[in-house]
Amino acid sequence: MSHIKLIIDGSSLSGWWALPFAGLLLSIALGPLLTPRFWHHHYGKVTLGWAVSFVLPCWLVIGGEVTSYTVIHTILMEYVPFLILLLSLFTIAGGIRLTGSLVGTPGLNTLLILAGTFLASLMGTTGAAMLLIRPLLRANAHRRYRVHQVVFFIFLVANIGGSLTPLGDPPLFLGFLKGVSFFWTTAHLWPLTLFMAALLLGIFFILDTALYRREGRPRPNQAGPQEPFGFLGKVNFALLAGVVVMVLISGLWKSEVSFPVWTGLELELPNLVRDLALLGLAGLSLLLTPGAIRRGNDFTWEPIVEVAKLFAGIFITMAPAIAILKAGPHGALRDLVALASGPDGQPVNYMYFWLTGALSSFLDNAPTYLVFFNMAGGDAQALMTAAHTLTAISAGAVFMGANTYIGNAPNFMVRSIAVEQGVAMPSFFGYMVWSVGILVPLFALTTFVFLER
Repeated sequence: MSHIKLIIDGSSLSGWWALPFAGLLLSIALGPLLTPRFWHHHYGKVTLGWAVSFVLPCWLVIGGEVTSYTVIHTILMEYVPFLILLLSLFTIAGGIRLTGSLVGTPGLNTLLILAGTFLASLMGTTGAAMLLIRPLLRANAHRRYRVHQVVFFIFLVANIGGSLTPLGDPPLFLGFLKGVSFFWTTAHLWPLTLFMAALLLGIFFILDTALYRREGRPRPNQAGPQEPFGFLGKVNFALLAGVVVMVLISGLWKSEVSFPVWTGLELELPNLVRDLALLGLAGLSLLLTPGAIRRGNDFTWEPIVEVAKLFAGIFITMAPAIAILKAGPHGALRDLVALASGPDGQPVNYMYFWLTGALSSFLDNAPTYLVFFNMAGGDAQALMTAAHTLTAISAGAVFMGANTYIGNAPNFMVRSIAVEQGVAMPSFFGYMVWSVGILVPLFALTTFVFLER
């Protein structure tokens, strides 16, 4: 049977099929808040329950072949490569320790977040976030108010900073694979990125300064010898470069060789080589990095375990939502999709920005980017000429991943590491109070300044 026939027909689905996905999101939002002990011990089982609540009805109503294809395609072709990339970056970045007696003053904190924002487009948002979140937390261990530091770190390092190259965030890499020039993103998104980064860094510096003064300008107890500034585990910088190279090669390498893994599913050789190489690089990091460096970073596996369990359920339960979205004017979200085009059929660029961004806040931003990329015509050369539309789609997918904890995988990883370090991070909705209160007005200002009709 052709794999085309095994794809869920989004035009035949009602909005009710997205209920398991919505239920999982609510569980992630309310579980830690209402039943923290139960959630901490059983979030994997809850996630599995919501996944089954989609898979079982799909099997009974749509059929076993389509359901099997959907689940196996989602796991093998999307979730596993996603997790392998995160695991490699998490492992390798966790083997680099920034040394030095860093003191978390407003100036230093702003500088660390600025550095992470810059690095995010060079080594990916996950790599930059995993490299610098622990030094930021360590430098501010003596501070009373730390939540805002992690929140702004997520805004900038885990999201907005990754908007300048295809290496920064998966949606832009998919655009690169579709024919968008490597430096097109840099040339067209830098004004928006600089605008957002400057405003957010300014707001952060003012807020951190006010809270620092309220705390009485605390200084840490630094009795004993001072640690010199530098890096330990430098071999991991070469391994990080290896990750970047392998991701790029997998996107540029065209091969006719593939391996059948299921009816209608084939694993392409470049992707297999990439994933094996990434696992190998992570293994080398574990082998070559002294254990004392990871212990000095307070490195544990819990953040990546939490991401692995939760995002397995998210990938599976969001499959019908993505299918409905891909159906465009023929799907249950037709009225929402129609907002991106004016009466004359021309694109409404600010709506592309907000629709791509709003859906990327809750769905995986990579397929969401592709949906709107294709809805805008799907021709990379034409879209690079119609620069405002592609800019709106790209910025929406990357920027608004900062709106929720699940908008981008590094968000959850940063949150988990911060919680491990004793930071009382806000709940799912509590975090959205920050994002809606700070980011959404700035996105509105960005729309007014940069995005035409």
